[in-house]
Amino acid sequence: MPPTLPAFVLGYHGCDKSVADALLTGAANHLHSSRNEYDWLGHGIYFWEDSPQRALDYARQQMSRAGSKSNIRDPAVVGAVIDLGNCLNLLDVQYIRIVRAGFIDLQSSVQNAGGAMPVNRTPAGSTEKLLRALDCAVINTIHARREEDKLQPFDSVRAAFIEGNPIYEGGGFYEKTHIQVCVRDTQKIRGYFRPI
Repeated sequence: MPPTLPAFVLGYHGCDKSVADALLTGAANHLHSSRNEYDWLGHGIYFWEDSPQRALDYARQQMSRAGSKSNIRDPAVVGAVIDLGNCLNLLDVQYIRIVRAGFIDLQSSVQNAGGAMPVNRTPAGSTEKLLRALDCAVINTIHARREEDKLQPFDSVRAAFIEGNPIYEGGGFYEKTHIQVCVRDTQKIRGYFRPI
């Protein structure tokens, strides 16, 4: 039986105010898909699920990051109504198995080509692996293999991330824990809105 996900989720994207305004006035149809080699959930449009404040914090962080190539000058948040569709939902064990198989597939391809596996890295000034080239390559391998095998593509990818420091000593809750959604099919973004 296929898993049941919410019909729609609310996602929030941290960006420059000019980007949010362009979406909300209709001057732009969609956000741009991220295609960095270190994207956590592969290539697509990224949202913080149910967390506008986390999206705003991220936009502010990007703006103030030393040496950043960020285009954010005036941090803002735009909300989106997202139909997850056929979702590679990493909160469900059956999809964890798909990702494990994707890793084995990537590893085999890299070894056959005589290359080196991508690596998740911790950037200077951080204690966390924020540059996730390995994870990105695994997820993109899954998408490529599904296309080759003519299987239904995943419209979105969804995962929980434990990030940041514990919120109190000895606890299991962390200050930046979040659910992230990466939308691959822009038709699954049903609309954009300005959060209150």
